[in-house]
Amino acid sequence: MINKTGVYIIAEAGVNHNGDVGIAKKMIDAASECGVDAIKFQTYKTENIVTKYADKAKYQKLNTKSNDSQYEMLKKLELSFDNFVELSNYCKEKKLEFLSTPFDFESADFLNDMGIKAFKISSGDITNIPFLQYVAKKNKPMIISTGMSNLGEIEEAIRAIKDMGNSSIYILHCTSNYPAKLETVNLNAIDTLKAAFKLPVGYSDHTAGIEIPIAAAAKGACIIEKHFTLNKNSEGPDHKASLDAEELNAMVMAIRNVEKAMGDGIKKCTADEEDVKTAARKSIVASRFIKKGEIIRKEDISFKRPGSGISPKDYNYIINKRAKRDIEEDEQIHFLMIEE
Repeated sequence: MINKTGVYIIAEAGVNHNGDVGIAKKMIDAASECGVDAIKFQTYKTENIVTKYADKAKYQKLNTKSNDSQYEMLKKLELSFDNFVELSNYCKEKKLEFLSTPFDFESADFLNDMGIKAFKISSGDITNIPFLQYVAKKNKPMIISTGMSNLGEIEEAIRAIKDMGNSSIYILHCTSNYPAKLETVNLNAIDTLKAAFKLPVGYSDHTAGIEIPIAAAAKGACIIEKHFTLNKNSEGPDHKASLDAEELNAMVMAIRNVEKAMGDGIKKCTADEEDVKTAARKSIVASRFIKKGEIIRKEDISFKRPGSGISPKDYNYIINKRAKRDIEEDEQIHFLMIEE
């Protein structure tokens, strides 16, 4: 799946279904129509991942316009395990890869038993070494988001996973803010991660708009993950930092166009350029009437379009040679016109 040719695009549904499986199915419909490779949800049991009194992040308070606790917010957004079985089956009908991030051990077991093809690990669990090792032992590909982390923390996470015998690791560069400011994105970190860990590197985007994930694809990100929603004005923590379906479709089309434009890296004249090459390049022509038997001097030639004759770079093969016939002004000079 992830090793497909080209960029693997994940539509991050997250919790933008607002705890409604019907909305989640509509999101699957929209993602399928947009041509993404996978849709990803978040699987958790609220009581397993947060205390009842944990405060929300600033962006969550701002976007939800509520001061309820993380526990209360997440409980409203939680889907049941049965819901995820239903969504996974619906994805199969739509020929769309179902992915989900487990946030606790029980959810990881459930997703594994359900036959999920790869595990996505959230940035919040990059330092949760016991959890990383638990998931790693299931011996499935792991996609690791790296928001809020430094190279040392990423190295520890990768080592912990590899210690469990799992080397199928994908790193996602990420800035964990919703939305992330452009000056905090640091796309050049994609190159840093590639050089540091010699692993496939992708990008999980939280900026507004579609420009940055497109740029990440052009930089060689093998995976692009982007939040999307059916309605940016819905209640919930992530809607305002998400794309709507129309924007998601535009992003997918742009990334696919970037893929086409990247090419094989071999610099050559393309088939489409051959006609232009003849029209745009220049050939050696006579700058005056040259009579048969005359010696052709440098001042007797000029370089003009089209490029169907002798290239200007070969002018040394022409000068100081004798004309075998009359050559008209502006006429292309060919080797058959001169003495050897």
